Amino acid sequence: MGEVLAGIDVGGTKTQAIICTPDYRILRQGSVGTPAKEGGSSMVSAAIALVERLLEDTDASLRGVGVGAAGMVDPSKGMVTVASNSFRGWAGFPVTKVIADHFGVPCAIDNDVNAFVRGEVTTGDARGRSNVLAIMLGTGVGGALWMDDALFQGETGAAGEIGHISGFGNAPCTCGGHGHLETVASGNAIARRYSEISSACVGSARDVADLARGGNAHAKLIFEEAGRAIAQAMSMEAGLLDITTFVLGGGVCRSWDLLEGSVRRELSVNPPLGNRHLDIFPCADNVAAVSIGAATLLAV
Repeated sequence: MGEVLAGIDVGGTKTQAIICTPDYRILRQGSVGTPAKEGGSSMVSAAIALVERLLEDTDASLRGVGVGAAGMVDPSKGMVTVASNSFRGWAGFPVTKVIADHFGVPCAIDNDVNAFVRGEVTTGDARGRSNVLAIMLGTGVGGALWMDDALFQGETGAAGEIGHISGFGNAPCTCGGHGHLETVASGNAIARRYSEISSACVGSARDVADLARGGNAHAKLIFEEAGRAIAQAMSMEAGLLDITTFVLGGGVCRSWDLLEGSVRRELSVNPPLGNRHLDIFPCADNVAAVSIGAATLLAV
């Protein structure tokens, strides 16, 4: 089989991985639960075990491992520097060193949304696009900016973080601010908002989506609000950066059927400057996008 690459996506709930060829053709993929509350060592051990399982019964030689991880990442240090309270002992854990030492191959790491946009411009819907804003609608809302055929990170590495622009009410955000896009359009926000307006607790945004598809008025309203906010944030970014291509991923994106109508309506009523058309691609395969993007880190 020759040489292969491994790409790992470490999320708050699942750790997903692929084995792919050097030209990013997926050979195998799989997932395991992320032991996020057990600390960095357990999380990396779970990822290593997953890659080993995917490599079983192959005669391939592993060239390297790329990791996309939630949180603020310092690629030069090979670790997450700031993680949400969903993780214990993750920030500061030497991810790349442990993986590289275990497999005896190079290992690289970046933020999961940076990996997502890399994957989308490499093999996904944004392939061939020079300027792209990626939006990850998951537990929170993340963003990454691809400009002039390269990842643009800005002065502090936070360029493209669309989830933390303000102007969307006054609800507290996980980052400590208020009224950010994340407080309206994330999975946690959708579940919280439904509980607030209906006085009925739900477990997740997926539950709210099921209710909306069943005709529940409160649930439909929550997705209407989220879609409108996403469109407004896109319009802001389009006006500021002249970006017209957006790729969306994450668990909430699986409910694109509930979001798309309000996104399109808002953009038609309040279009970006110059009435520019925005190309919006909801990602059909988050596993491939993030994991392939992680694997591309070995070529950087």
